[in-house]
Amino acid sequence: MESIMFANNTLTESFDDIRAFLLDERRKVLSDAEWRFRMRGYGYNLRATEKGIEIARLPQNHVVGILET
Repeated sequence: MESIMFANNTLTESFDDIRAFLLDERRKVLSDAEWRFRMRGYGYNLRATEKGIEIARLPQNHVVGILET
């Protein structure tokens, strides 16, 4: 099941849950670099684009959504 994601130690398919988890984790760190590093540990790759922060699930690097900035 590739569509199931982990957010906050819970299996979820909801982008809203993943988004809430990522934003909550962002509030805990001092820099974007630290945030990206921590999220890689949770299995997410974050990449800045013109539209916002692209969120991909590792290791396949499958894009699950974009956080608009």
